[in-house]
Amino acid sequence: MGTGRLTDETYAAADARLAEADARVAATYPGEPSGRQPVHTVYVPASQYKARFVADWGKQAQRIFGEQGDSLDLSPEVSQRVWQKLFTEPIEDLRIDFEDGYGNQGDEAEDAAALAAGRTLAITGGTPFVGIRFKSFEAATRRRGIRTLDLFLAGLLESGPLPEGFVVTLPKVTAVEQVAVAADLLGELETAYELPEGALRFEVQIETAQSILDTDGTVAVARIVQAAAGRCTGLHYGTYDYSAGLGIGAQYQSMEHPAADFAKQLMQVAAAGTGVRLSDGSTNKLPVGDNVLSAWREHLRLIRRSLERGFYQGWDLHPHQLPTRFAATYTFFREGFSSAASRLRDYADKTDRGVLDEPATAQALASFLLRGLDCGALDEPELGFDRAALDRYARRLV
Repeated sequence: MGTGRLTDETYAAADARLAEADARVAATYPGEPSGRQPVHTVYVPASQYKARFVADWGKQAQRIFGEQGDSLDLSPEVSQRVWQKLFTEPIEDLRIDFEDGYGNQGDEAEDAAALAAGRTLAITGGTPFVGIRFKSFEAATRRRGIRTLDLFLAGLLESGPLPEGFVVTLPKVTAVEQVAVAADLLGELETAYELPEGALRFEVQIETAQSILDTDGTVAVARIVQAAAGRCTGLHYGTYDYSAGLGIGAQYQSMEHPAADFAKQLMQVAAAGTGVRLSDGSTNKLPVGDNVLSAWREHLRLIRRSLERGFYQGWDLHPHQLPTRFAATYTFFREGFSSAASRLRDYADKTDRGVLDEPATAQALASFLLRGLDCGALDEPELGFDRAALDRYARRLV
């Protein structure tokens, strides 16, 4: 057998030259985080947030689904799962809104509302993921937003620990520096409230042109992820603020406008491999009155479109949107799980069935199945893999 002619010094030199780059790549691209991602975020104005909010939304969703759900022509399996979800966990992620949904009600009123919302959340809980959206870090609203977050935490933590799945939302980013300051502020709040380092994390709403492209022509959204210093859990697309900021007429503003797709594709590339997850935006066509069926059909279509494009989360703004959120999500995963499970089994068994899947594809197949399990679309016994095995494939440990 022949031998190569390069010396150990050549190998060592390559390692040495790339050591800094290796460390940077490992730190910047840790891969998909473990754990569940909610399928939606529900925004509720802080003035409307009450102890029975989640239960009331669940009841409203159950009522409309019972009255008109048959018109959706769902499979019996999906329909049953939607019913179960609406009874047991109608909201996965709740954001108590002190920004656009709340408005400017004066400092005294907002101080009181922030304390009250924190105390109510401490008592009621009720959703796997929860947090607040405070006002932006632009000059006009920065101090108000910081004070609201501080008072909310004071009300929340006086009665108990920080909830699991707690995350806050930073809206209307117009400069990357705002993200860096927000990350530092969360660290100061952890110190002030004696929370573990890294306990406070945030999502960034991508709803301004400046959060996509910076003034020097660089891609701002990639710099936003880095400026968050590991505290950013998600990038959320803001359909209407972003569209309006580009001058798109109100009647044409949509999650499927070409401008929206451009922004979301940049978000997707910037977040890939970083551990930062993505959320699509919302539709403002609400299923109420005589528009229930037409709005439901549009909601189903838009959610399916997002799922096919790799956006597994979106915003919901009304309880009547919950049935279609879960119906579209469950249909998507149930239609795809048999093929995904079969391909993953073939990959695991090294079976030649006419499709040559790479390790990255096996990772995507396992991630698909895990998402289906997490949201309630699938059950572990029907997959042929236990969760531990899927986790290993999703993290490319096998």
